[in-house]
Amino acid sequence: MITRTLIVSILLVWAALDSAAESDPVHGERPDALVIRNITYVDGAGVPARGPATIVVRDGVIDSILGATSPIPKMDGDVRIIDGTGKYALPGFINMHAHLHGPWGFNSLPLQFIYDLWLACGITTVRDVGSVATATLEERDKSAAGEIAAPRIFAYLWFPTGSVTGGLNTAERLSEKWLRGEVRRLKNMGADGMKLRHFDRDTITVVMDEANKQGLRVAHHVGVEDFDALDNAALGTTTIEHWYGIPEAAIPGVQEFPANFTYANELLRFRYAGRVWREADPDRLDLVLQSLVDANVGWNPTFAIYEAARDLQRALTQPAFDDYLHPALARYFEPDPSKHGSFFFGWTNTDEVYWRENYRIWMDAVKDFSDMGGLVTTGEDAGFIYQLFGFCYLRELQLHEEAGFHPLEVVQHATHNGAKALGKENELGRIRPGHIADIVIVNGNPLENLQVLMPRGLNETLDAQSGGGIAWTIKDGVPYSAETLLEHAREVVANARVEE
Repeated sequence: MITRTLIVSILLVWAALDSAAESDPVHGERPDALVIRNITYVDGAGVPARGPATIVVRDGVIDSILGATSPIPKMDGDVRIIDGTGKYALPGFINMHAHLHGPWGFNSLPLQFIYDLWLACGITTVRDVGSVATATLEERDKSAAGEIAAPRIFAYLWFPTGSVTGGLNTAERLSEKWLRGEVRRLKNMGADGMKLRHFDRDTITVVMDEANKQGLRVAHHVGVEDFDALDNAALGTTTIEHWYGIPEAAIPGVQEFPANFTYANELLRFRYAGRVWREADPDRLDLVLQSLVDANVGWNPTFAIYEAARDLQRALTQPAFDDYLHPALARYFEPDPSKHGSFFFGWTNTDEVYWRENYRIWMDAVKDFSDMGGLVTTGEDAGFIYQLFGFCYLRELQLHEEAGFHPLEVVQHATHNGAKALGKENELGRIRPGHIADIVIVNGNPLENLQVLMPRGLNETLDAQSGGGIAWTIKDGVPYSAETLLEHAREVVANARVEE
């Protein structure tokens, strides 16, 4: 027999469910207030998770974090609610090594396709370190104005302006007057910073001096030059990208290159890059790392972008390729000596053996650097070497754990540390009242298993165990459904394949 009390209880449950359904966020629309209830959260500073709690967002900013049983303050306007039961909240991820491979680039990708993958993988901020300068600035401004569904963009423009090849190949361009003028031109264009690579010591000394005067932060892909990481420490570089320049500074003399080596040969370049760490003297390396720490030079290692070098089979058979490998990327990934990062036309098992050792020493160095007090960040460099946007970034987090970091430290690298390197640690990178509401809502506990961050559908076993995947990515208080973003990305790829 159904009692009156049971009927009342059922009606109250129905009413609550009805109310919750009406309060669900709308994909891509920022409400006046967003309430995330009963959520466990990691604030990004490297401390343990907290909660359950209620996070209140107003006008795109984290307004307050309340106890799970605390009453929600009365709020006017459009209020939306996310039920965080069984979920974790992380600060929005900061991708410190990104490239907009847009319709003007060699990969000819729709920009919204890239943005969808980044947002679906929890990336709310990207530091673009080299694309078409004017286009990147335009996209940055459109994202800031909310005109496009995209992560926040920091434009670190290539030096020289707009160059994708370096281009310091004339006497005029090597003059101090021209170099300083070009730095000032980047500043006047509205650059947030500069990306440098492949410069001689005398050239980069001038460029860095002017960059410091103009207040421009610098990301540096050092290359193999007469300039190394010790010079970065002396000149005040913001971050070293990948690793180049660090082991070289710890090698007595020069690396043992074969007589036929030329840096322009992509196969030889990456083959011997896979042997450089074993030649670094450990004692010298400690001195180099300490010099970088003392000079506040950060390290953005981008482990994931080179993973094919140590395990090509894994790279070729990534589950995400089934639905998300755009034909333009598939064409670029085909081995071709003329393409940057395409060196597998002559790759051998011996190369993979060296690269596996390379990773072990490299990862140990990054861990030592961090233990000395160095700032480690996370970036992907996707669009090259069989790596997809977003997916590559999430793999980067897994590789940081492989390097010996606790998952709490990995989250810190991906959030608070990135914000510090950008000079935005008081605005971004933490779940904290007063910070911009960049939040990733995860179906499961990423501290228990970082694989739960990967989109659903890639691993049936993982999906069955944890539910898995990112549910919502919130950027500037705007909630984006990860599944909606991924569905759109799959449609773009499917349509492009039909057109092919």
